[in-house]
Formats: sequence, structure tokens, C-alpha cells
Amino acid sequence: MNQTTIGAFIAARRKARDLTQLQLARKLNITDRAVSKWETGKSMPDASIMLPLCDILGITVNELLSGEELTQEEAEGKADENLLALRRKDERAVRWNRVTAIALSALMLVGMLTCLICDLSISGTLTWSLVPVSSILYAWMVIVPAMLMGGKGLYVGLGALTALTIPYLFVLSRLLHVARVLSIGAAVAAPVLVFLWATAFVFRAYGGRRRLIAWGVFCTLAALLEIAINLTLSHMLDEPEFGIWDALTIAFLLLASGGCLVRYAVRGHSAAG
Repeated sequence: MNQTTIGAFIAARRKARDLTQLQLARKLNITDRAVSKWETGKSMPDASIMLPLCDILGITVNELLSGEELTQEEAEGKADENLLALRRKDERAVRWNRVTAIALSALMLVGMLTCLICDLSISGTLTWSLVPVSSILYAWMVIVPAMLMGGKGLYVGLGALTALTIPYLFVLSRLLHVARVLSIGAAVAAPVLVFLWATAFVFRAYGGRRRLIAWGVFCTLAALLEIAINLTLSHMLDEPEFGIWDALTIAFLLLASGGCLVRYAVRGHSAAG
């Protein structure tokens, strides 16, 4: 599976369909820079976008991975070869994720040891260092398993974040001797976690050509999150509900949401025409 050959094939098929890089990118809701990288062999189309890309170019996934048009007999012969190449690519990605996870774990361990040593040297006991150490451990338990899980990593990370946030806030409140850290933190964390899960599902459901819908929904959810956090904090801290910057942020997010949805509708109308 040669990226340069595949890139040249994509460029040839795009030109045969009388499409510019920008037009192809718009059909896939990506940037024309991404298309340029494919065609110069610097990167490969993501697996999630291969089917829509092949539909637009009028080819099969097997032909895309082979970098050439295939007859029925050639397609059968190339299928196993392309599958093996994809597996090798996945294996390389897994190895890279493992190396990155190990490096990140080592860096975090050094950070924790540095905090503990400094605390013992200055105070003679463990005091303030327990706060950054617990925070680093919390981040490690969320990030590293997600990195090691590859394609499922996003949901593994979100699951870990959901399960560990309240225990982390409890530990933090005990270390700081401030009970409100748990109550306020939990009240803010709840809508944030709902927002993150909803965002993940929206982008999973509306990928490819419908990614503008996903961005529109994302902006709406972000505006609702801003409102929820402000109402929560104003109730718990007895502060004004919305300041000028809060109102401007919400207005900007809603305008961005409307812009994404209108742009998608205009594109759909143009494509239909």
C-alpha cells in the first residue's frame, strides 16, 4: 500500500470527475489542505471517510487502497494484500500509542516524584505535594488507558472520566480541607460530562458529509453548557447569573451553530440542484 501511488490515483480520479481539491473537500466536510496531503502522499484518508470518498470518486475501497482501477480478477487478488497492509498500519499505530503512553507515564511519574521530593525537603513531611500527585494520577487513569485502546479510546477515556471525577473531587476536598470543592465540583462536572458524551455521540452519528450538522449541534450544546454552569455557580456562590462576557459567548456559540446549519442546508440544496 503505497501512499504516493494512492495519492496520485485520488488526484487522477478527482480530475476525471471535474472536481477541484476545494470542491472535493467541501463534499466531505474537510479542508482542502487534507485533500492536498492525500494527493501528495503525505497522509491517507481516515477510515471513517473512505466510503464517502470512494462514492464521490466512483471507485471501490479496494481500488483506493491499491491506487489503481482493478478488474474483477485483479480486485480478488488485491483484497488480501490490502487487508494485510491495513493490519500492518493498525499494528504500527498500536505500537506508536504504546510508546507514547509509556513516555507520558514516565513523564508523569517524574512529575509526581519531583513534587514529593520537594515537599519532603521543604516541609519534612507530605503536605501540598499530595494535591498535584493526586491530580496527575487522575489524569493518568483517564488519558493512558484511552491511548492504549486505539479506536475505542475516546469512549474508554470518557468512561474513566465519568467514573473517576467524583472520587477525585472527594480526595481533593479532603486534602484541601474544603468541603465545597466536592459539592461545587460535582455540580459543575455533571453538565460537563453530559456535554462531552453528547458531543462524542453527535460526531459519531454525523460524520463525513454531515459534519457541519455535528458542529452546529456542538455549538448549541456548548451554549447550553455555558448557561448550565452559570446558573449552577450563581446558585451555589450567590453571584450574578450572567455577565457581559457570558452573554457574548452564548450569543457567539448560537450564531456559529446557526451558521453551520445554514451552510449545510445551502450545500445540500446546491448538491441537489
